[in-house]
Amino acid sequence: MSKTTNTTRAQESTNAIERLYITMRHLFNRGFYKPMGVSGETLRNALLQLRPEIYGTIAEEKAELSGLIYVLERLPEGIEQCRFINLTSDEGYGKSHFEAIVPPKRRRNCYRIDDEQMNIEITRGRSDIYDILTHLTFLFIESYKIATRVIIEDTGTTIRDWGKLENAISKSKLTQAEREIAIIHTANILGRSFAEIIEVYEKFATKKNPDRFLKIIYWLGKLAIEEELTGDKRAITFTPLLRERLGHHIHGERWSDAIKETLNTAGLLDRPIHIISANMHSVMNSLFARKALKKEFPNNDSLEIYEKLSSSENSALRNKVTAVAVKNGMIAIDDVSGTNIDVQIFDTAKFTDDVCSYAFSKDIPGEKKPIIFVMDYAFGEQAYETIDELLKPYKVKKNQPVFIDVHSISIMGKAGILEGGKGDLMIPTAHVFEGTADNYPFKNELTADDFTGNGLKVLEGAMITVLGTSLQNKDILKFFHASTWNVIGLEMEGVHYQKAIQSASKVRKSIREDVKVRYAYYASDNPLETGSTLASGGLGTTGVKPTYLITDKILEQIFKS
Repeated sequence: MSKTTNTTRAQESTNAIERLYITMRHLFNRGFYKPMGVSGETLRNALLQLRPEIYGTIAEEKAELSGLIYVLERLPEGIEQCRFINLTSDEGYGKSHFEAIVPPKRRRNCYRIDDEQMNIEITRGRSDIYDILTHLTFLFIESYKIATRVIIEDTGTTIRDWGKLENAISKSKLTQAEREIAIIHTANILGRSFAEIIEVYEKFATKKNPDRFLKIIYWLGKLAIEEELTGDKRAITFTPLLRERLGHHIHGERWSDAIKETLNTAGLLDRPIHIISANMHSVMNSLFARKALKKEFPNNDSLEIYEKLSSSENSALRNKVTAVAVKNGMIAIDDVSGTNIDVQIFDTAKFTDDVCSYAFSKDIPGEKKPIIFVMDYAFGEQAYETIDELLKPYKVKKNQPVFIDVHSISIMGKAGILEGGKGDLMIPTAHVFEGTADNYPFKNELTADDFTGNGLKVLEGAMITVLGTSLQNKDILKFFHASTWNVIGLEMEGVHYQKAIQSASKVRKSIREDVKVRYAYYASDNPLETGSTLASGGLGTTGVKPTYLITDKILEQIFKS
């Protein structure tokens, strides 16, 4: 008699993620689908089975509020009002009268075409599509919950609370009393308490639209109700140009060519290069801020200076540091390729002891001093596209290709930690690709010992490169953490960076085989702890200390090499 083998929640979740990605690829190839129709059912069911931590109570009847904040920060304002969502390539909308809408937490250009249609430009590869479709599926599930609670069965009419909400949002301005009455009715619609709604209300508000929360709930519900009562379904489409271009490194090649052309024009192409993937402020500030701001901060240590610089109120201080950097060899390249990855190039031969906080050995001649190349964060698979193109030789018309002398590649980023809290550090020894056994071990020039004694927890081990941070639940993460893979955290780019580095150095031989690599991450969240996921909010000043600690160690090694 055969024994029945029961699958674990982690195995079911892994299968759900696989189904999600296979389905998304299928729908992309098909060219369109209706999210609340038969074609979107597989996506909805897989997400409900997975129940990712970031989406909280998605599988329950009550509305998920923290997940809604997280999603709407990554989608264009007004998307909840649109029946038609069109995913496009860079098709020239920037040259039209349409004004680009950029979500606060995702650098993507979106265009409101009319009352019913939103176009979203995809220039960062498949990871961008996965991210958008996952967030949209969450939105559609939440809108369906509203419709289910509002429509009175067998009558086609709606409950009294819905009429009251509709009446409230029709007013141009609400008094405090009217707002609170509307919140009470909305709380009933969402299956949440008045206190819970009040807690998140301000997080949705904007200066122009203080009652945005009520309007979001109304429009999510309105379209879902119409869909239920009239059968007029919402649709997501992918343009033919997007389907044709995806995967061909079009934006990465444009980005890379512009950078190499700038290096060539400045006469820097034959110099040693150190590549750093980081943000657009920490390297510049680490190099110049302490000496540029010595009058403003004569007795402060570096961390206090960096915290002041990270505050939105101190633009004058940031401008002063930038001015010193530009005067001393920094070239800034704002992206026009569509990758949304800006670049800073630092010519270290122009650094002097009175402006820079780091120094090379005196016996290194100026023409041998390296270029420090800083690129903004890539997104998922875009990391492969950009680094793969950047490490290729540069062809100057009919001349021989010029090989770039890359000495090191350093990656600093945010990641989810599986043992620790926000701001703690992870030093990977290998990257493992989620859903496969593909693994990329490497010698990391950074070690845990480099960061001890700074009051932060430091973990060393393998890291998982996930297909999407919004698709992880506790069961999968506990499996990663407890398994012999010795996983310490999860992020979205490591495998893609290392794959490009290894192919360039070991197979294509376009860069030196002994190129040094450095990876270090600081924790943006701990998805295993309730209330510590990405949906619980940003790092604030907690991220300043680990950011600059990592930057300092990377620069220290570059200047000593």
